[in-house]
Amino acid sequence: MNAKGLTTPKEKVQELQEKLGHAAKENSKRKFHALYDKIHRWDVLCEAWKRVKANKGAAGVDAVTLADIEEQGETSFLKACERD
Repeated sequence: MNAKGLTTPKEKVQELQEKLGHAAKENSKRKFHALYDKIHRWDVLCEAWKRVKANKGAAGVDAVTLADIEEQGETSFLKACERD
């Protein structure tokens, strides 16, 4: 458990979303240039993957499907995303 009492990746991602949403509402002209470090966090990637799977996400512009990712291995896919 950390100082804020957040214990799960889901809670940590929720907090990040809330902070970003609040900042965007405070200043509609604000630009978020430095999110790269946030979206490459392991907890964020894992939570995003859970949400995509739960929504039965469609292939994106790269045409990679959920089945393709599961075939290569979810962990190796997420680690590649974390590195890139």
